Amino acid sequence: MSNKRTVAIGFIGATLDRVGKGANRWNHWRPSVGLCQQPDVLIHRLELIHGTDARDASLAERIREDIRQVSPDTEVRLHPMALRNPWDFEEVYGALHDFTSEYTFDTEREDYLVHITTGTHVAQICWFLLTEARYLPARLIQTSPARRKNEEEPASGTHALIDLDLSRYDRIASRFTHKRLEGLEFLKSGIATRNTAFNRSIEQIERVAVRSKAPMLLIGPTGAGKSFLARRIYELKRSRHQMQGRFVEVNCATLRGDGAMSALFGHVKGAFTGAQNARDGLLRAADGGMLFLDEIGELGADEQAMLLKAIEEKRFFPLGSDKEVDSDFLIIAGTHRDLRSRVAEGLFREDLYARINLWTFDLPGLAGRREDIEPNIDFELERHAREYGQLVRFNLEARRRYLSFASSREAAWLGNFRELSASITRMATLADSGRIDEAQVEEEIDRLRYAWGLAQPASATTDLPGDADTLDLFDRLQLKAVLEVCKQADSLSDAGRRLFGVSRQAKAQPNDADRLRKYLGRFGIEWSQLREQ
Repeated sequence: MSNKRTVAIGFIGATLDRVGKGANRWNHWRPSVGLCQQPDVLIHRLELIHGTDARDASLAERIREDIRQVSPDTEVRLHPMALRNPWDFEEVYGALHDFTSEYTFDTEREDYLVHITTGTHVAQICWFLLTEARYLPARLIQTSPARRKNEEEPASGTHALIDLDLSRYDRIASRFTHKRLEGLEFLKSGIATRNTAFNRSIEQIERVAVRSKAPMLLIGPTGAGKSFLARRIYELKRSRHQMQGRFVEVNCATLRGDGAMSALFGHVKGAFTGAQNARDGLLRAADGGMLFLDEIGELGADEQAMLLKAIEEKRFFPLGSDKEVDSDFLIIAGTHRDLRSRVAEGLFREDLYARINLWTFDLPGLAGRREDIEPNIDFELERHAREYGQLVRFNLEARRRYLSFASSREAAWLGNFRELSASITRMATLADSGRIDEAQVEEEIDRLRYAWGLAQPASATTDLPGDADTLDLFDRLQLKAVLEVCKQADSLSDAGRRLFGVSRQAKAQPNDADRLRKYLGRFGIEWSQLREQ
């Protein structure tokens, strides 16, 4: 049984709540009072909206006092609302929309009912529209007078939870359009993106986010913004009262062996060596909220099978347990891989792919959205100002030069938007007097070119072994590139991970350091020698 408090919201009935005078009023059905007399619905709080003139205010106080007599446990809060014309759809809808926007809903502790018996028909329709669109996280309740056989029976009436089937109105629909556009801007963080395909995808994502609980699959290269967008979807749904739980994010590429099962599904004490305490796992942490599984294509076969069951049944077994646990979460998956190819290769379950593939959205990298580079530059400068309290701007020529390079085909943007953010942050940090000049831009362009392998600083030359002349040109060029990476790396393992970043994914236990050590050994080169250079 729910321990939540019940809160009702509605208008005072200007006519029905006013019937009867003196003690005689108790012989008449009054909807606001009767709502608080229902034997199987305890109203803990009634938010009662009334007019602003003296007569309406007096009626509101009388109704509050009468409710206190018949239902002492009900708190009545009065809300005066000025409506020039209570039959004007636009005015009433706007007033009620403002009321719901300012009201603090606590859906974890309270259940909400909208009393649609009182108020004009226009107000009732507006209540319905706001409730249906989830601006009100509530159900509708309608009260009505009961057939009384004698006057000694209470005049509390009856109630019913109902749905209405009402048509939409153009002027009200325009408000929904406005709110939908606000949702689009929220998902894009206010960035005025210009890429047609991306904007179309965001429009579809917004519709799906507010209308569906089905899984989503976000496909795009590293740094394209999959994680950021997933969190914005979560925040949008939370603002619409569609979820109350946490946003839980995990990069599946970091999960291996028993650690993967334990991290996702939890484990009981003693499930494996070292499991000294029980662990809930990330799926249970996401109960009532959203789970974002980035790089889902890296999950092992066992984890894929258990995840499929958890998505479909909302139940799963923690590692080492013979008792199932529940967790109801919305899942968004992200990947930079072609999951269709991995299914064909037997590396990804076809049934899991089908389950998460209902809504699939491709997020292009920065190089595929060059028209969006300029608004993202402005966004990054504004973010830097918020985080560091210093507003930084380009001078005119510096901005023109940087934008020209950043939008050119020469700019690879291998790290996508993450790399653009880092680039702007570097220049903003080094800017004197809050101004980025041409010299700083040229320095940053050189840095980016070097990072993409388009140029090499004079200080970055690497000597080849003395017998390099005996090698083919192919081997000399390859060895030189490997040595450049080694010079930049922190360790042998770090260099190996950089050099074997793709092929290592296909290995159950990649040993990058050993592979690199053997390669260098072919040319008589030791790692310690490179550290001395």
